[in-house]
Amino acid sequence: MKIQESAENYLESILALKEEKGAVRSIDIVHHLEFSKPSVSRAMSLLRENGYITMDKEGYIELTEAGHEIASRIYERHQLFTQWLIRLGVSPETAAADACRIEHDVSDETFQKLKAHISGN
Repeated sequence: MKIQESAENYLESILALKEEKGAVRSIDIVHHLEFSKPSVSRAMSLLRENGYITMDKEGYIELTEAGHEIASRIYERHQLFTQWLIRLGVSPETAAADACRIEHDVSDETFQKLKAHISGN
């Protein structure tokens, strides 16, 4: 299933924040992505409606199985591309920004081949 790049970014951020903090609320996403509260609130509503996240009455966000699958895929790509670009001599900040753009557009086939090549397999 193809979802919008912005939704992938939100899901990836939720996963990263969950790993970092243990729990995620909308305000954490606001600070992490530097987006406005209304933008994040609207995005969380859409992700909830589409079955990618759940939110409890205290506002804690959890990824559903479908949401976790997408977030994990994008996060893996981001990590691999960031580290690869840094090894090539790109600054960490530029590498992370470029990885964020690359991760959404490369096909699964190409990613798997790049992953094997970068990993030396």
